[in-house]
Amino acid sequence: MMSGTESWKSTTKEGATPAPDGHPSGIRSAVRSRVLLVDDDAILARSYARMLSAYGYDVDIRLDGEAAVNAVKSCSFDVVLSDIDMPRLGGVALLERIRAHDLDIPVILITGSPSLETAVAAVQHGALRYLTKPIDGGSLRSVVDDAVRLHQLAKAKRSALDLAGGVDRLVGDRAGLVASFGRAIDTLWIAYQPIVSWSGRHVFGYEALLRSRELALPHPGAILDAAERLNRLHELGRAIRSAASQPPTKLPDGALLFVNLHTHDLLDEELFDRDRPLARIADRVVLEITERASLHHIGDVQSRISRLREMGFRIAVDDLGAGYAGLTSFAQLEPEVVKLDMSLVRGIHGQPTKQTLVRTMITMCHELGMKVVAEGIETCEERGAIIEAGCDLMQGYLFARPGPAFPAVSELD
Repeated sequence: MMSGTESWKSTTKEGATPAPDGHPSGIRSAVRSRVLLVDDDAILARSYARMLSAYGYDVDIRLDGEAAVNAVKSCSFDVVLSDIDMPRLGGVALLERIRAHDLDIPVILITGSPSLETAVAAVQHGALRYLTKPIDGGSLRSVVDDAVRLHQLAKAKRSALDLAGGVDRLVGDRAGLVASFGRAIDTLWIAYQPIVSWSGRHVFGYEALLRSRELALPHPGAILDAAERLNRLHELGRAIRSAASQPPTKLPDGALLFVNLHTHDLLDEELFDRDRPLARIADRVVLEITERASLHHIGDVQSRISRLREMGFRIAVDDLGAGYAGLTSFAQLEPEVVKLDMSLVRGIHGQPTKQTLVRTMITMCHELGMKVVAEGIETCEERGAIIEAGCDLMQGYLFARPGPAFPAVSELD
């Protein structure tokens, strides 16, 4: 009777037959590659283990998915080879659990009952290969050899990105992305950055900014991209709004709370639920909608915006000057506040053309009854040029970096 755990190690003792070069298909390494083999059919598992051991692999066998998850957490493997149809935890679910722990290890899924549904699920969740039983030794060896090489390449690429200081490291397969996004949601927190009135020398409001402790999604853009790829924008938007609404009682008297919306959030009926925490403080909340995202997919924008205003929310257009050209966003949103993108503000004191453009935009917005916030103020010179252009509301590192509720403000004297 075979136990739930069994290890098959290749040997080169006298009388044994080593694999060519002592390693699979000529892959040279000081340490033999390790394979985790997962199958509830003990006889078949042992048969595959014998094949792989003969080719120079060290093989560990687990008879169910839960045991395999524990093995991955406690040991290092180069490849996971798993049956799809197993009790308790099947192969696709196992792949998702593995990705929560290891983003790069190749997973090969095997089935004795091939179907389009299982093949699609395997590919969608990032399985390296999808094999059909029975599998001959040569095919098994070829697939596992390739998987080892790809694992080595994946680790090298990740090391190169770390060495180069790269931050855009979204995992390539769906299961890895699901795991990373889940951790991003679990560790999500809100940083607040003040918006100041220069003439009044006081805080006008605070923008709530998305942050997370998930290293694989190291900045808000990466988290948003993951949410879009996984079709989980509503989940992310709800988490942000819930977290942003937590410290309203600490807001300085009269200060507003600016909360960013993705355009898809306008399609989420929960946004319009008056019993939600953010809705309860709607009279102190400005919802920022970026110009970088199109509104064309929302057929009833104006009616939805009207519903939000009836609840007490105010509307801001964010990233003005860096998004879609034309009048669409203004005509549909009729914002109370407009935020100039930082690309218009950076270095404005030394660029007369930019000064003229910004002054014109500010004047037009004021004539339309909109307040204007200049984002990205980092120097006293930029602040001076923005004031000269007619803008009183400002936001940027010169006054405070984003931080927990609520950062102290400087440079207002």
